[in-house]
Amino acid sequence: MSQSIWLAIGLVLIAEGLGPLIAPNGWRNMVAQLSEQPDTQLRRIGGCLVVAGAVIAFMTYR
Repeated sequence: MSQSIWLAIGLVLIAEGLGPLIAPNGWRNMVAQLSEQPDTQLRRIGGCLVVAGAVIAFMTYR
């Protein structure tokens, strides 16, 4: 199980690093736009990401 957690963390780091690596200006603009969103919108985005991640994890280990 601990191997799976480390694998998941590694994959998240890879996915998070692709934006600034490939398109730093676009990534910077996206982060700036996100920082201007109201808290409720950010919570919705975060909730959608959590649900999507949970569904992917469930489908993978089903």
